Amino acid sequence: MSIIIKDIIVHIIKSKLEIPFAFSQGWVNQRSATLVEIQTSDGLTGWGEAFCQGLEPPEISATVIDVALKPLLLNQSPLDIEVLWHKMYNMTRDYGRKGSVISAISAIDIALWDIAGQFYNQPIYQLLGGAFRKKIKPYATGFYRIKGKGEAKRLSDEAITHYENGFDHMKVKLGFGLQDDIECMKSINEILEGKNVTLMIDTNHAYGRSEALYLGHALKEYNLRWYEEPVVPEDISGYAELRSKLKMPIAGGENEHTLFGYRSLFENGAVDIAQPDIGSCGGITSAKHIIALAHSFGVEVNPHVWGSAIAQAASIQVIAAIPTTHHSIFAKSPILEYDQSSHPFRRDLLNKPIELEDGFVNVSSKPGLGIDVNISTIKKYKTN
Repeated sequence: MSIIIKDIIVHIIKSKLEIPFAFSQGWVNQRSATLVEIQTSDGLTGWGEAFCQGLEPPEISATVIDVALKPLLLNQSPLDIEVLWHKMYNMTRDYGRKGSVISAISAIDIALWDIAGQFYNQPIYQLLGGAFRKKIKPYATGFYRIKGKGEAKRLSDEAITHYENGFDHMKVKLGFGLQDDIECMKSINEILEGKNVTLMIDTNHAYGRSEALYLGHALKEYNLRWYEEPVVPEDISGYAELRSKLKMPIAGGENEHTLFGYRSLFENGAVDIAQPDIGSCGGITSAKHIIALAHSFGVEVNPHVWGSAIAQAASIQVIAAIPTTHHSIFAKSPILEYDQSSHPFRRDLLNKPIELEDGFVNVSSKPGLGIDVNISTIKKYKTN
């Protein structure tokens, strides 16, 4: 039975936030997403997402899809996923390799995997070789600022809210000045004392090496699961230096792309934990490449997730299929980033939102991504 790609539709959706919030690189005034809908000749529809990294306008990757990628893919078989990934990468290599072009490829790739799962009546994790886990521990990403500095009390209150909502892993956004960061972490740690909560930190590359090292030493007793993006992604030797001088694991890679970019991280001993974002690293196909490469270097893989429910669903399928890096009967498993910031494209985008159950997220065994997209939400927020 032949099946071909009949149409590729890009949906740019945006929503203004009533209360803007900040991470170290700027103020977030709206949530946006670049969604891709691929329609096939036999009536199947696959969904994908190009992650809007940082403060990236969603129109950039949308234009790449419409102008550069769509002409390559129409009338091709959506089941030739690896073939099409290399076709897209090779045809955009001279002006791509990083950033929004790879995010655009990511969106297409996720949608192709969704179609393949539906075609074969299997969840994506099964197409990837099976699930190492059927439920995943989520961690709450939050602690964004609404003023900028001096919010230690509010952030410690937020930590209790996450705990009461079932999270025992939390990632704190830092990068607002060393002393303010330290005060916030002290307040959060004190209020969670005795509650068996694991913390991570993420400065979103706010500091240079000396400041990043200072912060790491100041927080050395907090038993952090990881220290994320301590320096800018270009400073690979800085990553390696921090990794050699700090006792907590160093994580990074949300701003890296494809196995070619990750090869540099691994060859230079830059990270303990690699964090490809499925919506920007090159999609599920690229994540598959990166995971295999990471394990050859003994590096853990824990995907980054900050997109809509579509990106969440794709990440859940990939995380289910990630082997443990260092095998043991009590091996550490990857965990799911569960962003707690205001985002209408997470719950509202699915007719059945992704929920926590007894402190875990269950992996869907439905075909493809296992989601039912709410078209009315897309129509409500669509701008193109």
